[in-house]
Amino acid sequence: MNVIIDLCVVPIGVGLSVSKYVAACHKIIKDAGLESELHAYGTNIEGNWDAVFDVVKKCHEKIHDMGAPRITTTIKAGTRTDRDQTMADKVASVKAKL
Repeated sequence: MNVIIDLCVVPIGVGLSVSKYVAACHKIIKDAGLESELHAYGTNIEGNWDAVFDVVKKCHEKIHDMGAPRITTTIKAGTRTDRDQTMADKVASVKAKL
């Protein structure tokens, strides 16, 4: 099953800037070969359910390895069975109506 998620991983106890942790997580996503789109407060990721959620786990492991004692994560996930849909399809649908 394919899934599109909106992922926001927030390390706690590491100071105000979290960009190096976001960059480390983004590298994990790219190395997994998943389609993703970074935005101001998270990352959209699409792909096979198991591959996507494996990336979430690897992001947590990496950020803890980088010294973050705590992490809070917000995930919104969407699946469809009626047809294939990509992140680009969803954005294009809205833009066509603007």
